[in-house]
Amino acid sequence: MSKKTIIISCGGTGGHIFPGTEIARSLLEKDPSLNILFIGALGKMEMKRIPNEGFSIIGLWIQGIHRNSILKNIFFPFKLIISLIQAICILLYMKPVLVIRTGGFASGPILFIASCLRMKTYIQEQNCLPGLTNKILAKYVSKIFVAYNQMEKFFPEHKILNFGNPVRKFLKTNSVSHKESIEFFGLKENMFTILVVGGSLGSTSINSLIFDIINRVDLNCELDLNDCQWIWQTGELDFDKYQFQLNKSNINSTNLSVHKFINRMDLAYHASDVVVSRSGAIAICEISYLAKHSILIPSPYVADNHQEINAQYLESQKACIKILERSNPNFKGIDRKSFCSAVIDLKTDKSKRDKIGQKANKLFKYNASKEIVNEIYSDIENK
Repeated sequence: MSKKTIIISCGGTGGHIFPGTEIARSLLEKDPSLNILFIGALGKMEMKRIPNEGFSIIGLWIQGIHRNSILKNIFFPFKLIISLIQAICILLYMKPVLVIRTGGFASGPILFIASCLRMKTYIQEQNCLPGLTNKILAKYVSKIFVAYNQMEKFFPEHKILNFGNPVRKFLKTNSVSHKESIEFFGLKENMFTILVVGGSLGSTSINSLIFDIINRVDLNCELDLNDCQWIWQTGELDFDKYQFQLNKSNINSTNLSVHKFINRMDLAYHASDVVVSRSGAIAICEISYLAKHSILIPSPYVADNHQEINAQYLESQKACIKILERSNPNFKGIDRKSFCSAVIDLKTDKSKRDKIGQKANKLFKYNASKEIVNEIYSDIENK
C-alpha cells in the first residue's frame, strides 16, 4: 500500500514556516508512515530552511503583490498562471489526502487548486487580523485553525477551531545547561545576556539600533559591551554589512555573538536573560511559551499594523515591554532612549523580569500542533 501524502504549504518568513514544520513533526509522531511534502516559493527562505529540517520541498514560481510599486508587479499575472499550472501538476501526481496552508506566497495557488479538486484543505491562521488571501480562500477550505477568539468576523464560523498557534516544542530544552548554552555562543556565563532577533529575515532598523548602542554612537544610552553581552541575529541582508563594520571598529567582540541566522534557537533562548524581538504572532507565542522576558518592537511596515496589536495585547497584560518604531516623516525609527531605559531596568531588576515572563506564559495555548493533527488525522482515517 502506497504512503499517504500530506502537503503543507508555507514560506516567506519563519512565522509561516515554523508552524508548518511543527505540524509536520506532530503528524509523523502520530503516523511515521506518512509522506510529508512542503510547497514553497522559489528563491524564498523556505527553500533552504525546510530541507534543513529534514523535509522535502517543491518551489513554485510565484511572488507576492508589491503594494507600493506597480513596476514590480509586471510579472505577477504570468507567475500566478504558471504557479496554478504547477499546482495542478503536483496535486494530480502526488494525490495528497489533504493540504494545509500556514501562509506564504505559494500557499494561495496550491490551496485554491486543491479545493477545486475537492481535496481536504485547511488554513492555519496565526494572526488576529488575517491577510487578504486567507479571507478569500476561507470559503473554499474544509476547516480553519485560529489562535484568537472572535475570528468569525473574518471566517465562516462553522469552519473555525481555536487551538492556538503551533510552537516549536524543542525550544524548551532540559538536556543542556545554561553554562553549555552560553559557551555555545562563546560568551561568559555570569553576564547579562540579550538575545536580539529582528524576525527570521532580520530587521534593518533593529540592527541599526543595536550597532549604534554597542558602538557607542548614541552617547545618551548607558548601555555598552561592558555592561552586557549580545547574541545578535542580523538576518541575511545585513549580516555582511555589520560584520564588516564590526571588524573595522574598536568594539570588544568578546561580548558579542553575531549570526546571519541562528539554527540553535533553543540554546539562544536558554542562554538569554532578555529577548529583543519583533512581535509577529509566532515570535510572541514562542517567547511566552518559554516564559522569557521580552522587549517587543513591532514592525510598522506590516499589513493592518497587526504586530503593534500583538504587542499591545502583551503589554496590556504586563507581559512585555513595548517600544515603538515610527515610519512617519516627523519621527522615523526606534525610540532609542526608551529602549536603553527598558534594558537597564530589566538588567537591574530580576524580579521584574521573572514576573514579565510568568505573565506571558499564561496568555496562550501551547498544544496546537497536536490538536490540529488529531483533528485532521480523523479526516484522513475517514477518507
